[in-house]
Amino acid sequence: MSKYLCLSFDDGPNLGNDTTMNDMLDYLESEKIPASFFLIGNKINPQNRKVIERAQKMGCDIQNHSWTHPAMAEMSEEAIREEFQKCDDAVFEITGVRPQFFRPPYISVAEQMYNAIPLPFICGHGCKDWEPEVPAEERLKLMIEGTKDGTIFLLHVSEGNRATLEAVKKFVPMMKEQGYTFVNLPDLFKLEGVNPDVPKSLWSFVK
Repeated sequence: MSKYLCLSFDDGPNLGNDTTMNDMLDYLESEKIPASFFLIGNKINPQNRKVIERAQKMGCDIQNHSWTHPAMAEMSEEAIREEFQKCDDAVFEITGVRPQFFRPPYISVAEQMYNAIPLPFICGHGCKDWEPEVPAEERLKLMIEGTKDGTIFLLHVSEGNRATLEAVKKFVPMMKEQGYTFVNLPDLFKLEGVNPDVPKSLWSFVK
């Protein structure tokens, strides 16, 4: 019986000369596995659009993580809608595909966000990898503890986040040995036979 996992990464693409997202793609490509990337729209620029195009060509899906990563639960519906739509448009301009999922900044949600954003909300199993002081070994331990068929992992390719790359490099071979297949987010829902369009959703596991 097949078992599926999804690696999802927030906070790309990278600014300046940082190569964290691209280095993650190097590793994913070497393992021949896709992942899901939730982008911050205002970080997208002519210099880093190539890494987004590369991810898409590799079979990764590109999703919406807002325009500026604000505390959206404290905002009006109109402001939330603008944050969502600007990121949505920026992703579409590069990929030709509208995002299918939304990850709320800080995983903070509110009624007005569900009213304003017409997509399923994704959380995921967090591994404290947004905290620079958490070492790769602890991130790996948290990933292993959260592993079961249908897990979405909440990870980050923010600038300089090398410890997550190190943890993923150890995690993937371990899970392959245990019979897991890594898939992107749309395929995870399809393969598990689950419809993501549930009102007021906040998905971490798909089963």
